[in-house]
Amino acid sequence: MRQRLFLIILLVGSWAFSQAPQLSEKSQISLLTCAAGDELYYAFGHSAFRVQDPVLGVDVVYNYGTFDFNQPNFYLNFVKGRMIYSLSRRSFDDFLFEYELEKRWVKEQIFDLTLEERNQMLAFFEENYLPQNRDYLYDPLLNNCSSITGTILKQQYGDTIVFEDSHLEERYSFRQLVRQFLDTNSWSMFGIDLAFGSKVDRTATVQEHMFLPYYAMVQIRHTTKDGKPLLKRERTILDYAEHTKQHFFPLTPLFWFILLLIFTGIVTYFDYKHKVRSRWLDFSLFLITGLIGIFLLFLWLATDHTSTPNNFNVLWAFPLNAIVAFIFVFDDKLPDWSPKYMYAMLGLIGLMVVLWIFHVQIFSLVVIPLLLTLAVRYIYLILYSKL
Repeated sequence: MRQRLFLIILLVGSWAFSQAPQLSEKSQISLLTCAAGDELYYAFGHSAFRVQDPVLGVDVVYNYGTFDFNQPNFYLNFVKGRMIYSLSRRSFDDFLFEYELEKRWVKEQIFDLTLEERNQMLAFFEENYLPQNRDYLYDPLLNNCSSITGTILKQQYGDTIVFEDSHLEERYSFRQLVRQFLDTNSWSMFGIDLAFGSKVDRTATVQEHMFLPYYAMVQIRHTTKDGKPLLKRERTILDYAEHTKQHFFPLTPLFWFILLLIFTGIVTYFDYKHKVRSRWLDFSLFLITGLIGIFLLFLWLATDHTSTPNNFNVLWAFPLNAIVAFIFVFDDKLPDWSPKYMYAMLGLIGLMVVLWIFHVQIFSLVVIPLLLTLAVRYIYLILYSKL
């Protein structure tokens, strides 16, 4: 009866206890992997730990992927790279209900652990769940609800845990891994590619691949403890088809950037024919690229994001363009220094292409029409300055 009462207190979370219960021989600890969903923050799937013991009547999920939009300065902290995530604890049935509603599959991988090791891990979870311990600094690539799986296993069992790599046909960079789950020609992937710096183009280690729940799930199948498979048994709890997205091309960034290139080309042609300059077009292009560059520079230099430094997108989205935009808009005649500035801008685009070729940083293919748009206008402004 006391054990049943403890379960009720555990699930409602209204009582803090100093010592975790001792699990029985029939207890199990497992990793839950949940399918990707339709929203961006669900696009990569989800991972959580499950602790169950039929003797104690315990069946709870420890979820490191909990965040609160209502946190003070939530969006500011997100921009600054200081997102706080928390470990939550809830009943397995409550956890599963969300995925049943969204028709997302859930798979369970039961660990082959001794009773002592299971109790050790439960004690760790309960210690982590204390109010002073449950919050942690989130990093989308290095410290999230999925990567923490490998971190905890290593922390608890040390070098007895070995992440084998025989199943990986290729070791990918972080950018390549993210692109496997998002369409390159989507606004979300374009924005991520734009914000990511060159640091994400290094090859991830075997354990670092586990920042994606799908890779963590596969990695558990190829992980040993004391030379034996860590995975005891695997089963499907919810069996739904993978969510797929159909993109309507006229709503994609590539469509609009090609449209911008064609529009800029037509306007530039008529400008050339009539020996005039469409100041509103120059102002728009310079201001927008300049503001983008300022934001990228902010992400690079003024935030704690580990994925945004060394971002060479600032070579085409040049921050000084935001100032030049206002200089160019007031007078039809260009300043004497403008040809040199345009040559410099063309040179920066050329440098970006060189960095791309040598894989210093991999840029989004969607950006190519933007580069051509800017190049067309830069070349015309050089010619116009000589009229």
